[in-house]
Amino acid sequence: MKKLVLVFILLFSQLSFAQTAKEIIDKNIELSGGLTNWKLLNSVLLQGKVILGIKDEYPIKIYQQRPNLTKTLITINNKETPIEGYDGNKGYAMNYAANKLQEYKDYVAESFDNDFIDWENKGFEAKYLGKEKIGNNYCHKVELTKNVNKNMYYFDTKTYMLVREVKKDETLDYSDYKKVGNLTMPFRIESASPKKDGDYVMLLNRIDINKVFPANTFKF
Repeated sequence: MKKLVLVFILLFSQLSFAQTAKEIIDKNIELSGGLTNWKLLNSVLLQGKVILGIKDEYPIKIYQQRPNLTKTLITINNKETPIEGYDGNKGYAMNYAANKLQEYKDYVAESFDNDFIDWENKGFEAKYLGKEKIGNNYCHKVELTKNVNKNMYYFDTKTYMLVREVKKDETLDYSDYKKVGNLTMPFRIESASPKKDGDYVMLLNRIDINKVFPANTFKF
């Protein structure tokens, strides 16, 4: 009888955690604009500056369009230069050793949406891992798993905004949230990697949504 009770306790505990993870993700989506508005988002243009190292600072523009089109440009010596992108067929990035843009056959295009939007339909499993303090704030820690891929998300316990995303080879911190139309988006994004070779801080001053880009925007 004791074993049976223990089984029920463990089962209830797992179900509670799964439900809690879903509730946290649903709360984030609701408070940041709602699932309908996120699904109506078809394009984004991010503008601001990116800081590399201590002093290197460059104006930056990032074009993104559903389902996975993207193009990043930075301005160096008053010249706008593409450094990475995906046009729907080909992925490319700057080869700094050769100082030229290069096509990469194994380029993996990222989805336009975050993984936790429609996570169930995408085949992810969500697990609540408790609370953890990041900076001065406590966050709900949620793990999303699909096959061998595993990402960790930290949501502020008060606002439910995403504070940190931990991927296999990159940690992203989000802050300075502001309203953009019906959506709430971060205007500061900080990236850190284990090797510290691609770390940056992006400070945005403008985000435009659902703009119609020219047909050749993502070509290179």
